[in-house]
Amino acid sequence: MSSPRANHQDPVAAFRRADRLLSRHRPLEALDALRPVLDARGPDEPGDASVHLLAGRAYLDSAQLRKAEAAFVRVVEMDPADHYARFALGKTLQRQGRLGEAETQLKIASAMDPRPEYQEALGEVRARIALAPDRP
Repeated sequence: MSSPRANHQDPVAAFRRADRLLSRHRPLEALDALRPVLDARGPDEPGDASVHLLAGRAYLDSAQLRKAEAAFVRVVEMDPADHYARFALGKTLQRQGRLGEAETQLKIASAMDPRPEYQEALGEVRARIALAPDRP
């Protein structure tokens, strides 16, 4: 006889599996593993920031930039002090060519935590802005 839980995947196990898949550069499979956790939340429920952050990373790694942006924005809304979410949002905006918006997020991330990768990303965006042909 199967337990009622047999038909419902454990959200913690699904999250861990998705994280492992993403670390092995398999973002689409990670999203598939994470889907039950994402779908279990109603539209009015904020959910867990770590779930949205993991989804955002998988979307970004699979070049689903608008979905990545939405996931990172959601994390920032839940936790404005999450410097990594701001960094990832900045990188997502950069890949979309939205350099001014990217600069803002990367500047905030760098101010919150001056990690070399944050500062490098900010410098890269600023250089691209400076080289833009339509710059005033």
